[in-house]
Amino acid sequence: MLVRTWNLFHGNTVPPRRAARLEEAVGLASADRPDVLCLQEVPLWALDRLAAWSGLAAFGEPAARASVGPFPATPSLGRALTRLHHGLFRSAFAGQANAILVRPEHRPEAAGCIVLNPRRFRRAQAHWLALSPVARLAWAGERRVCHAVRLALPDGRTALVANLHATAYRPDARLADAELLRAAVFADTVARPDEVCVLAGDFNARTATSWTLRELAKPDWGFRGGGRGIDHVLARGADVGPVTTWPAARRRRNGLLLSDHAPVEAVVG
Repeated sequence: MLVRTWNLFHGNTVPPRRAARLEEAVGLASADRPDVLCLQEVPLWALDRLAAWSGLAAFGEPAARASVGPFPATPSLGRALTRLHHGLFRSAFAGQANAILVRPEHRPEAAGCIVLNPRRFRRAQAHWLALSPVARLAWAGERRVCHAVRLALPDGRTALVANLHATAYRPDARLADAELLRAAVFADTVARPDEVCVLAGDFNARTATSWTLRELAKPDWGFRGGGRGIDHVLARGADVGPVTTWPAARRRRNGLLLSDHAPVEAVVG
């Protein structure tokens, strides 16, 4: 099965402009009908449109709520405010979510979700990592989640696909590393014995510097794959082909580069 992951940047282009191209980006990523498409930075208002845009079964999981400053807002209000200038406001009002899109013939079903940075976890890790007050505040800034979908494979097996978007905090990549390990434990717990297990998304962690990615590649975990940057496709229980990144030309439309991330993909099976 072809597994693809893409951080959509809320449909913005590089450089960001007033108008977003979210539907165009989703259509591009799903045009060749990948078996699995993991998306990050999806505005909340778009979750119920993903299936129509892609022709795939869509499973969304909200992360950051829609809001106006400290006050909760509806996704539709967040969308209306963001439309004033998508490049300027991005997720300030619209909130954001992750989504897993799957070809319907795989008979997908939701398999659970976990919050990656709940208060109790942050408190324990902050003590363990000796985080500064600034890092602790940054970690609490936005709710992060990992969710999973189970699907049937043509050979009769099943696969669990978990999608995550970890915290981006450049001064200390250990925050993302801790969340990645929490996501891996979640996927390992939810996956059935002898089931193919896929972990994909925007990890905000690089193979060269991430302790967690190195651990996941060891025999005890058994994950293979990876990515050249911070977006990854990992899998265990099946062969993993080369993890490839789309060239810029493939996501360029009408002279505009869609998203500040490139899709990353691998064939698993």
